[in-house]
Amino acid sequence: MTDVTNMPEQVGAELPAADEQLLRELTERARTGGLQLTGEGGLLGKLTKMVVEGALEGELDDHLGYSRNDPAGRNGGNSRNGHRAKTVLTEAGPVELSVPRDRDSSFEPKIVAKRQRRLTGVEDLVISLSALVILSFRVSRGGDLRCPVVDSVADGTLAA
Repeated sequence: MTDVTNMPEQVGAELPAADEQLLRELTERARTGGLQLTGEGGLLGKLTKMVVEGALEGELDDHLGYSRNDPAGRNGGNSRNGHRAKTVLTEAGPVELSVPRDRDSSFEPKIVAKRQRRLTGVEDLVISLSALVILSFRVSRGGDLRCPVVDSVADGTLAA
């Protein structure tokens, strides 16, 4: 095991009431569906996987200079070359990630560096980002309390 990533802690930072309500709804839905919140296969691990894999894809987009399936990347030298499996240890338990790679092997991810096996502090980031996504979706729907994002996350994690 090598590097440990510590996210900067925001002392005294609190979530707005709307974010807290959204998180309560998500965790309650998971509990009623029989899904654990922490541990292997738990909701927090699945949210961590979604956020970290999305960030890794974004890092590769930035590294290559184009998005996935963008015609600008054709015949441009370096390109995507599949994914590799990687298990990282988090405070929520082990999380299996699918890390993108490039043909030249020049991609050096920052959020989960090569040979890094431990992530700490990521859960706070995941919870904040999840709440922001759900909140922004609800605002875009005029405050509608039904949220397909929450439904699909809960349904997808329950099906796994």
